[in-house]
Amino acid sequence: MQAHGPELDREVPVLLVKVGRYPDAYGATGAARSLGRAGVPVYALVEDRLTPTAVSRYVRRAFVRPSTGREPAEVLVAALLTAGRAIGRPTIPVPTDDEAAVLLAEHQEELAPHFLLPPVPAGLPRRLADKGALGELCRRYGVATPRACTPADRAELLATARRWGYPVVLKNLAPFTRLASPAVSHTTVVPDEAALTAACPPDGPLSVLLQEYVPQTAAEDWITHLCCGPGGKPLVVFTGVKDRSWPPETGVTTRGHTRRNPELAAIAGDFCRAIGYCGTADLDWRYDRRTGRYNLVDFNPRNGAQFRLFETVDGVDVVRALHLSLTGRTVPAGPQLPRRFRMGRLDTLSAAASAWTDRRRPWGLWPEPNTEHAWFAADDPAPAAMAVLRFGLPAPYRLLRSALRS
Repeated sequence: MQAHGPELDREVPVLLVKVGRYPDAYGATGAARSLGRAGVPVYALVEDRLTPTAVSRYVRRAFVRPSTGREPAEVLVAALLTAGRAIGRPTIPVPTDDEAAVLLAEHQEELAPHFLLPPVPAGLPRRLADKGALGELCRRYGVATPRACTPADRAELLATARRWGYPVVLKNLAPFTRLASPAVSHTTVVPDEAALTAACPPDGPLSVLLQEYVPQTAAEDWITHLCCGPGGKPLVVFTGVKDRSWPPETGVTTRGHTRRNPELAAIAGDFCRAIGYCGTADLDWRYDRRTGRYNLVDFNPRNGAQFRLFETVDGVDVVRALHLSLTGRTVPAGPQLPRRFRMGRLDTLSAAASAWTDRRRPWGLWPEPNTEHAWFAADDPAPAAMAVLRFGLPAPYRLLRSALRS
């Protein structure tokens, strides 16, 4: 596939940075493809040599640095510095999870000799990734968000849920603690008190956010992906709709499409400008038809897993915009292309679950034009093959892993 769009500086490589073990990180694979097609050397931190990202043709070298998120920050920073020294020239780190974004922001001075970093306020990514602190920022700057609380213990949690009424939404509160001591595996709609009691321990402090549930019958799920320059100036802002997710309603996007929404783009851009956010970001919104408001439910201070849904007519997505900005180049301001995104295996599960719940035939499973796939790309087939092997055929995968170790 021929690279298109503005010329990127091919002398400045990129390191894909992650914290924690999640080999199914298709956002990292998308970033490798986007930048690699433009001729940028791409390196990646990976759990092992058999992750889909590690086998991409666009990853020049995969540094095997498994982590859990429970390590002291100095251990994670040391791994970054080791990779930076091995690359041997100033490198742009691209975080693919909230923990990586927080780590990079809070250790800018230590990392500066080897890395080019966006000038984001050091403590801001942690505040944005913390669900409670995000709510405080939303209230301060007039951005709508669902009613929420951060209960100190289970008694307060149950009392609040009873007062609001079920269902409610339960989320892990903060980066790093969601890896070290998660209350739930992902954002969860809790139908009743029995389920809420089962999810949370009977004593001790809780690291959870309890959030008001906006019913699906009255809601639309929207996403904005953007890249901001110094001072929070938006360089590109994309808007789209989340059609399906896994698990349904609360999980990762498995099917989405672009839709121009100037109102939402302005809300997202103005918020980032107000707080001085700099870098790539993925914001989740729930539009409440009852109030006519877009409620911000998540702010991920890094590119989202499905960021390749969005691209301008000039061939710019958020990671290319970041690279252009940090190398002193102009980011063209073209409109976004009409595109779709699909995460095949999980989208099939989501479609089946939704069809069963709604008692109707599944839709949107057939091939469609202008679709970006999470794993498959004609010019880079190895990640899709590895994803099938690793996540769908465990026995052959274990044999391959054993053979490589011997």
